[in-house]
Amino acid sequence: MSSSRNKPSALARNHKQRLPMRPFLLNPLFAAAANLPGIGPKNAKLLDWLLARDGAEARVVDLLFHLPFTTIDRRNRPKIAEAPLDTIVTLEARVAEHRPPPPRSKAPYKVLVEDGTGDVLLVFFLANPQWIERSLPLGATRWISGKLELWDGHRQMVHPDRVLDAEGFAKMAPVEPVYPSTEGLFQRTLGKAVDAALARIPALPEWHDAQSLAIVAGPSFAEALRDVHHPKTPESIAPEAPSRKRLGLDELLASQLALALMRSKIKRAPGRASLGDGTLRQKIAAALPFALTVSQKTAMEEINTDLGTPTRMLRLLQGDVGSGKTLVALFAMAAVVEAGRQAALMAPTEILARQHHQTLTKFAEAADLRLALLTGRDKGAGRDKILAGLADDSIDVVIGTHALFQESVVFRDLGLAVVDEQHRFGVHQRLALGDKSEAADILVMTATPIPRTLVLTYFGDMDVSNLREKPAGRQPIETRALPLERLDELIARLTRALGQGARAFWVCPLVEESEALDVAAAQERFAQLQQIFGGKVGLVHGKMKSRDKDAAMDAFAKGSTQILVATTVIEVGVDVPQATIMVIEHAERFGLAQLHQLRGRVGRGGGKSSCLLLYKAPLSESAKARIAIMRETEDGFKIAEEDLRLRGEGEVLGTKQSGLPGFRLADLSAHGPLLTLARNEARTIVEENPRLEGARGEALRLLLNIFERGEAIRLLGAG
Repeated sequence: MSSSRNKPSALARNHKQRLPMRPFLLNPLFAAAANLPGIGPKNAKLLDWLLARDGAEARVVDLLFHLPFTTIDRRNRPKIAEAPLDTIVTLEARVAEHRPPPPRSKAPYKVLVEDGTGDVLLVFFLANPQWIERSLPLGATRWISGKLELWDGHRQMVHPDRVLDAEGFAKMAPVEPVYPSTEGLFQRTLGKAVDAALARIPALPEWHDAQSLAIVAGPSFAEALRDVHHPKTPESIAPEAPSRKRLGLDELLASQLALALMRSKIKRAPGRASLGDGTLRQKIAAALPFALTVSQKTAMEEINTDLGTPTRMLRLLQGDVGSGKTLVALFAMAAVVEAGRQAALMAPTEILARQHHQTLTKFAEAADLRLALLTGRDKGAGRDKILAGLADDSIDVVIGTHALFQESVVFRDLGLAVVDEQHRFGVHQRLALGDKSEAADILVMTATPIPRTLVLTYFGDMDVSNLREKPAGRQPIETRALPLERLDELIARLTRALGQGARAFWVCPLVEESEALDVAAAQERFAQLQQIFGGKVGLVHGKMKSRDKDAAMDAFAKGSTQILVATTVIEVGVDVPQATIMVIEHAERFGLAQLHQLRGRVGRGGGKSSCLLLYKAPLSESAKARIAIMRETEDGFKIAEEDLRLRGEGEVLGTKQSGLPGFRLADLSAHGPLLTLARNEARTIVEENPRLEGARGEALRLLLNIFERGEAIRLLGAG
């Protein structure tokens, strides 16, 4: 794991300090799982690894929300003669004979059991003979559960799952939950920990209105958790089961209510019309070497309408790779500057912030827009000069990273906050930038088109503008798939292309476990390619110092190097029009949206471009589907819908790596209709009880706390 897992950022620490205290009633749910009975130090560490976020320790609530993914059905209890083979059965039988192996032999210990209709040989490899003799005494009746098989003409059960006496059998769950786990953490340990967690659930009031409860027809929140962890049938854990639907609705309501409160706060805040006379925008338009697309013009009209009203704007601008979102943002920022105010554009990485600054400078100069760049790298006098310029209004537009929402950054009059790559910032980060002014409009952008369902789920009822066309002159990209065994062919093709002056990105495999492993993979491929191509190969990855990254990018942009080996640090925003080849190694490890983003780094100039998806055979069915879709289409909106269908919402938006809360109980593929229900309920709550007062309000505050939407409760305190 990356070491950053254990080091929360200063922003995260400040954010935690701002949150209101959790209600005392919920303390048992947020106590450490390590304190539950039967969890020793070793299992506590394994639970932390399996369940905890950001290097914290696992809590009781994490266990409660860790749902089983399948079950073992032990209800099939036939006579031996009627027992089906190759399936799990539970047999009542008498212990007839012990057959221990000869001394110092590695042969298994065998026990014959019978029930009057037939017999079964129980087989134990490397087992403790004393345990077998104690658990299966001769002549005793036992209940044995496990997979029944036929071996050499005889029925046998190798290492039964359960060997129980009458008392143990009475306690055995007919349907047993099976949880996602990690090496060394046994299902029985997990099950006992979950049972201990269930016992800690306090008496909670109902937070849903009667209408929503009637539609779901499910049990209470606590009853639903008990039902899912103690399933009566295998179907009880399915997303369509009443208890799962109830839990899904709870989580969706918490999410939608938090978003509705956020939007309500933004709308309640005093807004100001910020639309100028168009003079700066006319100069920018005159400097453009191309015509704006229809989508760009439509988006600008929608944004201008928002800017011209006294209500604060909260708009999502989404467009495919290379669809011209940054230019739309520049026109919006220019409109605000025309009105005598300032604008800020925040990007998730320094590379992207510098790219935006470089792209926009030439157009800004044509309109005499005073532009500045502020990142975490800026120190001393240079930084002080920028801060002074923002405070005294000698800077119109600032582009930067999260450094923009530090307390020391003060604007004279911030009119528009633009947040790029929306899904990489949490709600509190977007608010922190918007809070730099009482009346700043907010425009958020993403180059990963987000299906409408997910826009509503993660961002609430934001106004949405879509850019669907690519700018004139963009070339189609030929996409091919090639197994790694044919790497020599690829090297030969690359050699010919480089000889003709081509430039190529080579993206190394995504290694989920650790950024350090990503870097190791890139460094290894870099060394191998250097042996073939010498000084023509450059390297860039997220662990490099900023100046070294810039130098590597600059060398590639100028053509000093012709191959740039990289991790996914180049996924977003890197713009080298001369690059015409994209090689994605181990393409089967990447999601569709990432593959599409990476492919979008080429095809940006006049040359014919290609994308080569290198994969390791054999491919899984989902990997085959992803590669087929990439070869079929370059439409990012279609790709986003397919990505949602194939992988689910958490992976599409990368909730594990971003500030977004990933869903643990809701399953959007099955609970889509519940999203509408939750959204409508949240909207009604905010209209009728915006401060969450009274008994229902207290219940809803508990809901927000349980699902860790404390930011929404902070907004209530902030008015």
